[in-house]
Amino acid sequence: QVQLVESGGGLVQPGGALRLSCAASGHIFSINAMGWYRQAPGKERDLVAQFISLSTVNYADSVKGRFTISRDNAKNTVYLQMNNLKPEDTAVYYCNAYVKVYSYNTPTEYWGQGTQVTVSS
Repeated sequence: QVQLVESGGGLVQPGGALRLSCAASGHIFSINAMGWYRQAPGKERDLVAQFISLSTVNYADSVKGRFTISRDNAKNTVYLQMNNLKPEDTAVYYCNAYVKVYSYNTPTEYWGQGTQVTVSS
């Protein structure tokens, strides 16, 4: 079984910064796409930033220039550096990954438990 464990959420004032981490553990052959989604109260879960390959990244338009995603393949970990945070960034942030447990199977999608980010003065 594969687990994704997030950390780094919290309360921050507008204009502040936070860094989220997500570590994948368990029986992992390889990790394909890996990234972050967020869900605000009453809204759908939306993509924030994602590695769709080892070097290709997608960002939501609303976070471009403020958020940076990075990964440490040796640690099966992905990070999200969030700068210049705004109240509208308030949401539960979820880690997402497509993982191959064995070389011969297709990637399976996994989700973390979520970490709350609140931007408020």
